[in-house]
Amino acid sequence: MSAHTVATWLGGVVNRLRNSTSALWYLEARFKGVVMDGRVEFQGRPIISVAKGGNLVLGNGVRIASNTRANPLGLFQPSVLRVMSPGAELVLRPTVGLSGTVLCAGVSIEIGEGTILGSGAMVIDNDFHCEGEGWEWKADNVRQARPIRIGRGVFVGARAIILKGVTIGDRAIIGAGAVVSKDVPAYHIAAGNPARVFPRSREQSPPS
Repeated sequence: MSAHTVATWLGGVVNRLRNSTSALWYLEARFKGVVMDGRVEFQGRPIISVAKGGNLVLGNGVRIASNTRANPLGLFQPSVLRVMSPGAELVLRPTVGLSGTVLCAGVSIEIGEGTILGSGAMVIDNDFHCEGEGWEWKADNVRQARPIRIGRGVFVGARAIILKGVTIGDRAIIGAGAVVSKDVPAYHIAAGNPARVFPRSREQSPPS
């Protein structure tokens, strides 16, 4: 048996062992109050927190990658899912995929069916802090928060950041490293910092 074959076999064994822990992270998520609307797959242990009175829902077929080798790019951190205040909600519709993705909901984040978010992408609906007395900053996840809505079949590239108040339409593409602070219509592309929005080409658009 060649060294390459042995390495491939060992890699498969390690991967199966890693995936076998998915049930543990599933149980931990349930213990923390996460609602599962079907089968959810965890690759590695995510960071999850749900504020009392908040709501975190994972649809059937959701996949959450958190270990380093779970993505071809490699993940520099686990996925982070936080519902940060009473009454806030974070909803992932069926077959959403996360890879080392950060989702922080002060009021509301909803991600549509089939959408995938690349390595290190961030979706944040609040500023985390507001100005306090003097030169201080106060923790505040609600006062300036605005809901984020991401449609169905959206692709969010690695290291992209989607900021508060943004709505992204179905089948939009968010380029790697984009910083999105304005709405993106369905079947459009957003790229750059700050992101510029333009229609997809005819080849990229759906059949009429």
